[in-house]
Amino acid sequence: MNIILVSGKLAKAKTFNLGLPQFALLGLASMVMVMVLAAALNYLMVRFAAELNIPYLQTILLSAQHEQNEKTDSYLRENLNAMAVRLGQMQAQLVRLETVGERLAKLAGFKPQDLVFSELPARGGAVSSLPPQDLSLGDFTRQLDSLTRQLDDRSDKLGILESLFTFDSAKKKLIPTMLPVEGGWYSSNYGWRIDPFTGQRAFHEGIDFMSEKGTMIRAAAGGVVMYSDLHPQYGNMVEIDHGNDFVTRYAHASKRMVRVGDVVLRGAKIGEVGSTGRATGTHLHFEVRQRGATVNPAKFLRLPG
Repeated sequence: MNIILVSGKLAKAKTFNLGLPQFALLGLASMVMVMVLAAALNYLMVRFAAELNIPYLQTILLSAQHEQNEKTDSYLRENLNAMAVRLGQMQAQLVRLETVGERLAKLAGFKPQDLVFSELPARGGAVSSLPPQDLSLGDFTRQLDSLTRQLDDRSDKLGILESLFTFDSAKKKLIPTMLPVEGGWYSSNYGWRIDPFTGQRAFHEGIDFMSEKGTMIRAAAGGVVMYSDLHPQYGNMVEIDHGNDFVTRYAHASKRMVRVGDVVLRGAKIGEVGSTGRATGTHLHFEVRQRGATVNPAKFLRLPG
């Protein structure tokens, strides 16, 4: 295409030749102009849609906002549901930890008022000089994950500790550390003494407790009754097997309250004090045997029960 410009100001006419490249550049420039104008118009329409009060534009804008709000609400609900599940798990773990903690406190000998697990610990302090920071959702999730891991770790460790305490407590209950009679006093100790019947030096294999007739005889530890009968020298006698090669013997009773095979707990009534058998008066003869040999009962009775 040839374009000829004619003007009185020009000495002669000017001619321009427009070929395919020039048309392509002209078309590209036109497209860019149209796109810029469209973008500017779209921005102005969205920016001032509420002020222009154009129903069509307001509908489009509200629809887009509603869709965005629904996506945000859905995302928040999913995260809140996930955190609610985690919170429920943590609450269950805390209840278990409180229960284990109370049992451990009792096993360790703490008083209930010393450790109150059902109340939140008191906290406080001065206002920090550093500016406070809000927790983001990501920070909160990381804190929750960290706390969950700590709870799992503490729960496992407390479980192991409880098992050890329980095992240790059970072992103590099977060791004869409890006085077999209340209010009694030693009338004859363990070891060599003058025999009250022969007047000769003889070895006394137990401890004699002076006590009134009918006083309750208690098991010094838990175990199984292996003997309950009338013995020619010990009179009414009860023997209890506590396991771990420990046996206790209770002699000269006026009454026997248990039979062979009975399982007795520590402190259970097994008989009453008397003077049956080879005895000069009312008392309880108490023996502790380990692996068949007698040992001094006093070293066990001095241990904490």
